[in-house]
This record gives sequence, structure tokens and C-alpha cells, in this order.
Amino acid sequence: MSRKVQLILNSKAAGNDALRAAITQQAALGHTIEVRVTSEKGDARRFAAETGEVDLLIAAGGDGTLNEVVHGLMDLSTVARPALGVVPLGTANDFAIGCGIPRDAEQALTLCLEGREVPVDVGKANEHWFLNAASIGFGAEITANTSPELKHLLGPAAYAVMGAILAMNVHHYRGRLTLPDREITGSGPVAIVGNGRQAGGGLEVTPRACVDDGLLDVLAVRDIPALALLTAARELQELSPDGEYINYWQTPWAEVHTEDAIPVNLDGEPVQFSSVRYEAVPSAIRLIVPPDCPLLSAQP
Repeated sequence: MSRKVQLILNSKAAGNDALRAAITQQAALGHTIEVRVTSEKGDARRFAAETGEVDLLIAAGGDGTLNEVVHGLMDLSTVARPALGVVPLGTANDFAIGCGIPRDAEQALTLCLEGREVPVDVGKANEHWFLNAASIGFGAEITANTSPELKHLLGPAAYAVMGAILAMNVHHYRGRLTLPDREITGSGPVAIVGNGRQAGGGLEVTPRACVDDGLLDVLAVRDIPALALLTAARELQELSPDGEYINYWQTPWAEVHTEDAIPVNLDGEPVQFSSVRYEAVPSAIRLIVPPDCPLLSAQP
């Protein structure tokens, strides 16, 4: 059955020869793909909201392009939203890589056209949307003076996360975190609210997250004194809801209220909040995923 397919391409990747060749190859196989190239911020969202009778919408770019496309899809009614495919062409591509979507443009485009679509959740932060993560302070350079003992204890992956936490924890915010069953007041920001699992260019910060469970995963970090680093490191391994310095919850919503506005990164896009409600919107869009997508809670 012939489908109407539209590809929204970030202008920074407009000269990507691999993608151009992949589109030509798919045309030879009988697939017609309309390509729309962005020229300025906001175009991807507008293009997505204007899709009309499109059956499949493909976001070709980085995390920011994908975030804009998701905003455009959420501007449409549920029944009017086409299925979403992703061709990762950015620097980090945190969501796509977490999903197992190939980095190779030809393979990713083939997946978009031939893969299965599954309903997935979208995160909401006040009136903003995110598909992957809302993070505070992640992506900072890992501190060079982190203890070798920590590296040995944690292993490379968690060590990178702890390094990012330490870099982040220089900035202390006083505030209140509210969940359905508890309220926490103190110093130290909520580090990340994840729908996907990784942020900051490959740091797996919410490793239990699934995109189809109706929940957000919250990694909360308190003020960590220097003498408590080993304790905090062990808590990062355990990811318990009841840690002294690091907590991990899975929840349909969370609210954060702080004395000062905090910079927040939504899928790579910077915003600021002093009061924000994060919530999961279940089965909001249909996403094309590989058969072994690790972010699905129930494998077929």
C-alpha cells in the first residue's frame, strides 16, 4: 500500500550525501519521500504541525530537531498524528541511540519505512514536550579530579554519570520535589527526569526507563559532601528510592518548585523553570522502532 511520507531535514545536515543516496535508493524501490528542509528555529515544529494527510513523518537531524517535530505532532489531535520515524544526524542523538535506531542514514531510513510502529509516551514539562529527557546540569565536562577509587567502584559508565553529577553539584538550588507519595525539601537539584535512558551525549542516567510504561524516571541528587562521595557512588549503583544523597523513582508525575529559576535542558533545548510539573502522557505518538528496541517494557 502506498504511503505518503514526509521527511523534515535540519538544514545543517542538508548536504549529507549518505542521506541523499538513501532517499534516491528508496525512490528506486517505489517509495516517494517529500523532503522539507528547515531554514530557522521553529520550522521543524511548523512543518510537523502542517503534515495534513501524511502517513509517516521522519525527523532527520539531532535531538533538537526531533524535539521540535514532537512539539509539532503534539500540536495535532491524537488521530491526526502520523507515525514518527527518526534518522539521527546530530551530534549526541541520545534518544535515537537509546532506542537502538542505527546511526547509519541508509539503515535508519530503511527502518523508518519498513519497521514497526509502537505507541510511546511523551513527557510534558508545563507547556513544553520532551521525548527523551529533562535534565539539569548534565553534559558538563566530567571533573578531572574524581577519585580513582570511585572509578574502580563504579565502572566507566556510572563513573561518567557521577562525574557529571559532581560538576553539576557545584550549583546548589534550594527547593521542593513533590511526587505522588512523598515530598522532599532541601538543597541540590533534581538531576534528570527521563522518558528515555541517556542524556548528555551518551550518559545513561535513567537506566530503568521505558518509553511505553506511562511513567517518568526521576534521578534526584541532594547536596553531596566530599566525605560522602563513596556513599553517593554506591547509591548511584543501587538506584534506591530511599538513598541519602541519590534517589531514583518511577512515577507518572513529579513537581519541582525552587527559590530561583533553574536552567533545564529538554531534549537539548534550554528553558528555565522555578515551578514545573513533569508528567508522562501515555501512548501519545506512534514511533518506528527496531525489533530489539531496549526502551520497550514488553518485547513482542
